[in-house]
Amino acid sequence: MRKLILITVSLLGLAGLALAAPRLYALARYTSQVYQVAEAPTSAVAVVFGAGLTRSGRVSAVLYDRVATAVDLYQAGKVQTLLFSGTTTVERYSEPEAMRQAALELGIPDEAILLDGAGLSTYDTCYRTLAVYGISQATLVTQEFHLPRALYLCEALGIEAVGVSADRRPYRERTVAFWNLREFFATAAAWWDVNIAQRVPVL
Repeated sequence: MRKLILITVSLLGLAGLALAAPRLYALARYTSQVYQVAEAPTSAVAVVFGAGLTRSGRVSAVLYDRVATAVDLYQAGKVQTLLFSGTTTVERYSEPEAMRQAALELGIPDEAILLDGAGLSTYDTCYRTLAVYGISQATLVTQEFHLPRALYLCEALGIEAVGVSADRRPYRERTVAFWNLREFFATAAAWWDVNIAQRVPVL
């Protein structure tokens, strides 16, 4: 029984290490590629990741912060085009269209906006950015907890990218803790998609 317990504990430890390794690698590798708007290098395109809508169909607070940060980049001359990528699943639910409306209200011209309605996940968005839109160099706009995974995926899929933090307000501590915990699982899944599954999204 003692040997069985030791074996079980060892296996659980190895599983935990395997789960944590991609996230820890991404944090160590990509944190230096995360900027604030003022320090961000110039790029042709800002890729903005979806993050849910309110019941009324408008962008959530987290998603608004991403759109507003991308607008700041555009207005500062850091990017020329905004690619809004997210889910469009049912009638009247379109993250990219809601992002577009928010950007228009913030003064962005419609001709500076691209919409990707098949960005069902971070992997899908990064894959489609290159495969569908031919974008091989971009600025990624999302919250800091998400940027290491997004940067890892873009680099792995052939996109030269930097990240710009969209943390424009203090978020609830419990929510931030959940986001960071979820990233361990999500980054492990991203590693799997890139190296094992090599999944091809809808194109």
